[in-house]
Amino acid sequence: MKAWAWGVVGLVALGGCMRPAEERAVKDLEVGRGEAGGVAFTVEGGLAVVRQAQAGALTLWGSAPAFHVRAVSAEDALTVWTVQVRNVMPDAGLTATDAGGAPLRVESLSPPGDLSTVKTWRVTLPAGGSARFTVAPPDWDTAAPFRFVALADVQEALPRVGDIYRRINADPTLRFIFFSGDLTQTGTVEQLEEFESRLLESRIPLFATLGNHEIITLDPRYQDYYGRGNLHFTFQGTHFTMLDSGNGSLDPLAVEALDGWLAEGKDSVHILGTHIPLVDPIGVRNGSFNSRNEAAALLGKLARGGVDLTIYGHLHSYYAYGNGGIPAFISGGGGAIPEQLDGIGRHYLAVEVDPAQGVKNVDLVRVD
Repeated sequence: MKAWAWGVVGLVALGGCMRPAEERAVKDLEVGRGEAGGVAFTVEGGLAVVRQAQAGALTLWGSAPAFHVRAVSAEDALTVWTVQVRNVMPDAGLTATDAGGAPLRVESLSPPGDLSTVKTWRVTLPAGGSARFTVAPPDWDTAAPFRFVALADVQEALPRVGDIYRRINADPTLRFIFFSGDLTQTGTVEQLEEFESRLLESRIPLFATLGNHEIITLDPRYQDYYGRGNLHFTFQGTHFTMLDSGNGSLDPLAVEALDGWLAEGKDSVHILGTHIPLVDPIGVRNGSFNSRNEAAALLGKLARGGVDLTIYGHLHSYYAYGNGGIPAFISGGGGAIPEQLDGIGRHYLAVEVDPAQGVKNVDLVRVD
């Protein structure tokens, strides 16, 4: 083939992979939708996955401490629904209102005093109308100090991740796990399902973004199980953003969403997590974004947006450093093959936040 022809082929091939995360960014927008029994359900902000929707039964996977669901019913729609939420805050409840704000009937089907991360309710929806229900702990929208876990990079250590959960369970002040990617080794359905089964050992839920290991499989199904790779939520006056950097870059759709989330959190404490560090602080491996220019532009954007803390994974060790003037931590201690001779084994971070004062403490908690 002539040289110019090879060049055309190369350009076409390159054009097909110029936005490697585009398919995932578009799929993000479909997360949280389902329809059955004459009712269309939409989770606001895509903060929960519709795992199953069938006549009279809705199953959700929570991707945030609190989320809202809108239900629009046809005239002949089923009115009584069983709603099960997995990966929910242990003290969460469900409240529902009709289009006019009047409360709807809700009955808890979980045992009294149940503090598990799987809860079930029975909700009565209005036929031929709309409703909105909220799944959240009672204090989710009250500005107050709290503590959470930062964790990443479990990968091939799934069979022994229970050690980490047991250590977390021993601290009742920790509210949820903020997970910065690489839940699994190759992102297969079997591994995603094992991750979920192992997570039942944790007394608190885990809210995640994906990592590069979730996209190794030829048929990535992360979003079907755990939701959006790019998402934003608030809890007790603090903003949290997670970004899909599984390809060592951000898709333009993610950057556009980030601009809006930075504006929302401008005057509040704002914590951002993504798998691959924007900048590798030690430079001994491919541990940063593919493009230094993109990384620099993003760091400037985060600094101007008032981000208070950035949390990364990907490097299987622990590093604390400055990132464009923003405190940054790499914590890849979920059990994946560790960096050698650094004295850092499995670990997580315990982060204390006060919405009135900022990020107060980031403590390294060793499991090994």
